[in-house]
Amino acid sequence: MSNQRSDPEISHVTVPPSKVAVEMLVVPVFEEDALTDLPGLDVATGGEITRACSTEEFRPNPGETFLTCLTGEEWRPRRLLLVGAGSSADHQENRLRVAAAVAARLACRHRVEELAFVCRKAPDRRLAGQAVAEGLVLGCFDDRKYKTNNDDVPVLRECQIVLTIPGGDALNVTSALAKGRTIAAAVNLARELANEPANVLTPSVFAERAVKLVREGGAGAEVLDETTIGELKMGLLLGVARGSIESPRVLVMRYEPPNSGDGSVLGLIGKGVTFDSGGISIKPADGMERMKEDMSGGAAVVCAMRAIGQLGASRRVVGIVPMTENMPGGRATKPGDILTGASGTTVEVVNTDAEGRLILGDALWYARELGATHLVDVATLTGACIVALGTAASGLFGRPTNWIETVQRAGERCGERLWPLPLYEDYRELLRSEMADMLNAGGRAGGACTAASFLEAFAGDLPWAHLDIAGTAWNESVNLGHAKGATGVMTRTLVELALDSESW
Repeated sequence: MSNQRSDPEISHVTVPPSKVAVEMLVVPVFEEDALTDLPGLDVATGGEITRACSTEEFRPNPGETFLTCLTGEEWRPRRLLLVGAGSSADHQENRLRVAAAVAARLACRHRVEELAFVCRKAPDRRLAGQAVAEGLVLGCFDDRKYKTNNDDVPVLRECQIVLTIPGGDALNVTSALAKGRTIAAAVNLARELANEPANVLTPSVFAERAVKLVREGGAGAEVLDETTIGELKMGLLLGVARGSIESPRVLVMRYEPPNSGDGSVLGLIGKGVTFDSGGISIKPADGMERMKEDMSGGAAVVCAMRAIGQLGASRRVVGIVPMTENMPGGRATKPGDILTGASGTTVEVVNTDAEGRLILGDALWYARELGATHLVDVATLTGACIVALGTAASGLFGRPTNWIETVQRAGERCGERLWPLPLYEDYRELLRSEMADMLNAGGRAGGACTAASFLEAFAGDLPWAHLDIAGTAWNESVNLGHAKGATGVMTRTLVELALDSESW
């Protein structure tokens, strides 16, 4: 894969902020924050901080910035960037992550090659350092691969983190920064994959690139072709793929550490529809170009598997990504057709645009066959989830309660919101078919819930979580330090879940 970006080098220093030899000093500012831990800073700006705050030119709201000069021999940085961080009452690490992303993006825009970020106001310097490292790398992402005038892309080359939070040792902090950089780099790779145009990232190309990424991270990967998929009787996946000239693939990834503990195996399943036209139930033309990102769940799983291998998780993980296009070709599945999945379940197709749940059904079955004991699937599955939650959170479904809470806490720790939604028996009733075991869609009402209920039928009796990222996988504009386009959402959550050796 061509890569036009370069992640910055990140280190930490113990000298006072005034002594760091960089072009720009970045200070996150929280609500009701007098900056008393940084004496002399306002004087060094000629009183500009006081003036900007009093006139409300700068307010400490998340993402707001104020750039000014630093003068005097006591301060080595030449410019100061204040970044609003909101309330310091809770989620300090995530607020620092966002502030760091905003700072990195602005630094690139101003062609700053070196900056120092003052890490402050968080209780745990290790977690804070990791969060800031993630934010700095995420904020540098700017996908310009297909621009022909791409020779002069501003690059932030080096970031130093000034830790003013007491406690901890240097070795733990260094390890935390490396972990944050690794995780954020995986997110950026997921963003690159989901940004790729569908004429480039076909199912076979997606599989080929994914194998390389995963193996580089230290995990194993293999690709099942159409013949093998047929031998496994994955009729739901094959039914979706029939309308396209591009053959489907199933990517199988395995991470097996030498000492994997209690025998639990995390199964990660990602939707890999490289383009979704809707099939015979074709989508409206307006916005269809975005359907290249319908493989965002698959990208998150691939890149999470890469980071899991790089970071040396202690538990076994298996990853499955079914890959296909959903097109309205002459052989395409039609409304009213009945498909049979690898599990033996028959499905009456009433809407060919409800294709993601079909391919995930076969993938969930296969993850169970490979020994997964706990399941998480990730998919841009339903527009109904966008209606319910907007772009502020991903939908969370599943069972039992303790597994759902474990997944939600993993998301909270790394700054990715998950909001639980119900799986009442009523939703299963909406999927009742007179001709087959199930319908593949239950109508407009409760669409996110009926889609999740469909997937539940393929999870067996295992702990299972379904993450609907339809509203969070794409930024329509620059948002809190993140570029427009794919977000790589849930990559961090999946890595956090795999690294969590205590709560499950």
